[in-house]
Amino acid sequence: MRMSIAGVVALALFSWAGTADAQSKRAMESQETGVAQIHSWVKVGRKTCMLDHFHDGSGTGRNKREAEAAAVRAWADFTVWEYGPPWGRYAIAESRSANCSQQSPSSWSCAVQARPCRPY
Repeated sequence: MRMSIAGVVALALFSWAGTADAQSKRAMESQETGVAQIHSWVKVGRKTCMLDHFHDGSGTGRNKREAEAAAVRAWADFTVWEYGPPWGRYAIAESRSANCSQQSPSSWSCAVQARPCRPY
């Protein structure tokens, strides 16, 4: 069977992409602490999430946006410390919730909660 130059290039790129994805996944896995294995996991689309384990974060700020950002940072910092960087992205966490309240005219407090997920 004869293969065109375009076919050879496409096959090479496809093979390279698969290798790059596998290397990227191995690199992320090497950053994990191993502690996440004590919890049950579930696949959600292309990511892996804790089945029923939540993490919390709280923060304060001069306005609601700053307080919520501080709470998200606290959530992410603790999650990364406990499980490793692949688990610490609040943006891909599942079951996210936030509860914010104004403490004074220039002070807000927020608490966030979510199930940690990793992107693979």
